[in-house]
Amino acid sequence: MPVPVLNIARMREWERATWAAGQTEAEVIRRVGKKIAKRARKLTRSGDAILILAGKGHNGDDARAAVEHLQDRCVTVIDAAEPEPALDEFQRRTRAAPVSGFSNPDEDGRAVRATLIIDGLFGIGLNRPLDDGWKKLITAVNEARIPVLAVDVPSGLNGDTGEPQGAAVEAAVTLTVGAPKIGLLAPCAWPFVGRLEVAEQVGLVPCPCAGELNWTLPGDFEDFPPPRPAPAHKGSFGHLALLAGSFGYHGAGVLAARAAQRAQPGLVTLFTRQNVYHAVASQLQAAMVSVWTPELEFPGSSSAILIGPGLAAPDAAGEMQGIVWRLWRDSELPVIVDASALDWLTPQAVLKNAIRVMTPHPGEAARMLNTTAQHIQSDRPQALRELSRRFGNCWVALKGHQTLVGRNGGGIFVNSFGNPHLAQGGSGDVLAGYLAGLLAQPALQTDAEKTIRFAVWQHGAAADRLQSARANWVVEDLVNELGNARR
Repeated sequence: MPVPVLNIARMREWERATWAAGQTEAEVIRRVGKKIAKRARKLTRSGDAILILAGKGHNGDDARAAVEHLQDRCVTVIDAAEPEPALDEFQRRTRAAPVSGFSNPDEDGRAVRATLIIDGLFGIGLNRPLDDGWKKLITAVNEARIPVLAVDVPSGLNGDTGEPQGAAVEAAVTLTVGAPKIGLLAPCAWPFVGRLEVAEQVGLVPCPCAGELNWTLPGDFEDFPPPRPAPAHKGSFGHLALLAGSFGYHGAGVLAARAAQRAQPGLVTLFTRQNVYHAVASQLQAAMVSVWTPELEFPGSSSAILIGPGLAAPDAAGEMQGIVWRLWRDSELPVIVDASALDWLTPQAVLKNAIRVMTPHPGEAARMLNTTAQHIQSDRPQALRELSRRFGNCWVALKGHQTLVGRNGGGIFVNSFGNPHLAQGGSGDVLAGYLAGLLAQPALQTDAEKTIRFAVWQHGAAADRLQSARANWVVEDLVNELGNARR
């Protein structure tokens, strides 16, 4: 089940329910420590130096509990009960220059510079401005330019608002306990939170709280998509029709078609402009390619339609705008609209129970709502709700950092998978194609919400897998990696 995003009061309620059920704080701390160590090991190598900043609260206890699981690392714990002595020790221990491959003390007895800091100074209980001493310590941590793994919340950050309390640790990764805290999703918190991950299964009872926002976890997709029946044939898995590609932008249509193939619908047909037909057709094999004309009728076997990737040529809008809004309004098939075609939609009702999906980034969402990207980013859930409401209660995948999936009613799901290296031309075309290839399959149309969430998760997880393997991957590599993430 997805994990709800909680405010601090509800997180405390969950903790109290756990203690009332007989679980001990010591056992939860032990499990959290093990999770911290597991993540720290992924961020370091055997023999690396790790510096733990442990405050006097339970956040510090969590960080200290990681030590016993890091025996092949050189771990130093700074007990930060007071800021001044902690700052002195921190500066002494980070003064040494990095030595590649070695983490033991040097000849002068100084510790070799750490390759990772585990931040356990303050937890979710911090709700007042920090004293100058703590600000100086946190500033020193940030200026050290050593990657930080923050425990639960970056120290100094308000877990409800996401605002720094005078100063906050700038983490590379924040491993939050049990459930994400609502403040960590605020745009003002992003520079401090880094990559947000959840330490689940730490001994807490099932969460008694629910909320509007829910956190996507790989376990949400156990046995999804379902196994294919043994006697199935290509007709069992649908026929995706794509309207994509125009002069100067034909590659987007190719990427979308290839990504759709990774979802394994039975058939894929790409309809494209006459002036790019040969460029597109020469790059595709199993996918069929046809010329789009204003009199186009999609094949009777079509089970979903994707419109938008690569339709950015100046002459495309005049010819295609009408067909886009008619399909959006009238088609009984799932219709997915992306990229330039989003600008051609008009607010209107759609057929009842028809599947409609849009995949805007913040700039496209801003144009559709006649506002600014900054306004969209200031309240992404509200922007998603408004887009869905205006355009027929459609499903919306609002792309960007922590992509949101939802519609005007019901829960909104936050996807944390993916990384800044997705900021390449074509990555959105890949997502649209993969998503449409899934929704073309009749068996996956019965739970459109889960199918859309799965596509978004796989897209981000594929980028994470690529980034862990090589630093210079390109969008064509992303297509090849789609679908390989494990649950």
